[in-house]
Amino acid sequence: MFERVLATVRRIPKGKVATYGDVAAASGYPGAARQVVWALRSGGKAVPWHRVLGAKGRILLTGENGFEQKLRLRSEGISFTGDRIDLSEFGHSFKRRQPRKGT
Repeated sequence: MFERVLATVRRIPKGKVATYGDVAAASGYPGAARQVVWALRSGGKAVPWHRVLGAKGRILLTGENGFEQKLRLRSEGISFTGDRIDLSEFGHSFKRRQPRKGT
């Protein structure tokens, strides 16, 4: 499960974010947002963990980790309104494109 989740997180492009719930659903585990947290903890720095947020676009990490996450997101051009990120502007959609007919 963790490898699948980490592969999904790697698909989030620079300048975009996703929620823990979105990552869980896109990985094939809807409702497993907490397991996404555990997968990210095991993934190390090679995974763009900073692009994953809580519901409603909030950083859930506290202290230094939360500060680092905010800095990383800002360096990618993501802006905050108060303590939230506008998911309609910066949210990543994991939906796959439908293949064209005859392809």
